[in-house]
Amino acid sequence: MLKEFRNIYIASIALIVIIFSGVGGFMIIEDYSLIEAIFMTIITISTVGYQEVHNLSDTGMLFTSLLILFSIGFFGYFLTSITRIFIDGEYKKLIKLYLRNKKISKLKNHVIVCGFGRNGRQSVIDLLKIGEKVVIIDNENTVINEVINEGIIKNKNVTVVHGDASYEETLFKVNIEKAKAMIITLPNDAENLLIILTSRDINPNMKIISRASDEHSYSKLKRAGANNVIMPDIVGGSRMAKLVSEPDTVEFLEMIMLREGVDVNLDEISCNDLASCFVNISISELDIRKKTGANIIGLKYGNGEYRFNPSGDRILRKEDKLFVLGKVEQVSKLKSLLESGHYFDKD
Repeated sequence: MLKEFRNIYIASIALIVIIFSGVGGFMIIEDYSLIEAIFMTIITISTVGYQEVHNLSDTGMLFTSLLILFSIGFFGYFLTSITRIFIDGEYKKLIKLYLRNKKISKLKNHVIVCGFGRNGRQSVIDLLKIGEKVVIIDNENTVINEVINEGIIKNKNVTVVHGDASYEETLFKVNIEKAKAMIITLPNDAENLLIILTSRDINPNMKIISRASDEHSYSKLKRAGANNVIMPDIVGGSRMAKLVSEPDTVEFLEMIMLREGVDVNLDEISCNDLASCFVNISISELDIRKKTGANIIGLKYGNGEYRFNPSGDRILRKEDKLFVLGKVEQVSKLKSLLESGHYFDKD
């Protein structure tokens, strides 16, 4: 499609040059007025056969002959290219491309998924279930057909871009500067490493989760800038072992995290986003259970240490993160109250 429009662009430039040359030539050689020169040029390059404005001199006839020879090919090619766009339906693709780019330009806090293989496909499906906006990047021509066949493309929260995610040009197309996270699922660790380095340079604050096929690549991907590195074989094996020893626990956690239609949410709340009046007070003073119905089930300290079921006398710091479990509306209410600063005004 891009080739077709590039050809039209080149033919259009050539046609404009020929028109200006024709107008200038008739004005200089035959002393035509501007309107007469334009008229003569148009009827000449289009070969419509109208009579000349004035009888041409020998030099004028030679110039006209050369103008026809140079212009007829470009003019015919221009018309053929335009006609092909409408006959082959390329204009529809152009409209879809314009609408897609316009949609992406408005995106923010979206998730970019690089690669639509088995891992990428499952990541997209789970992200859409929880209402995330997703942009898929894949350099295989068949990926869009796969997305369409699975019905994923019909979801208004997903957009597909064909390209190589290791190129900055492709990353800028998906508005990476405003993305909140990137999931890299390519099977080649070297490609994943290059994408991480390129993406981290553009968006230092974005969360990057990368797949690793080789355990020796784990530390390299982390040093390159990945926040988390996942090895599908190890995760899959660990999950199977857990399903043997603790099947109900695994299914319970999966139900909370990703299953559609479950009215419960496990969410994290950064204390850095809280109103200043809630910093340096204890968890018990918040009395979250009574005021919202939600429960604090975990805490992450600023040094990266995790504490499960933290005690009520724990003093909150700006660098802490709370892990809260409750119904969707309970967690939303808690976030709203804590960020607004009106928490203690509510019964």
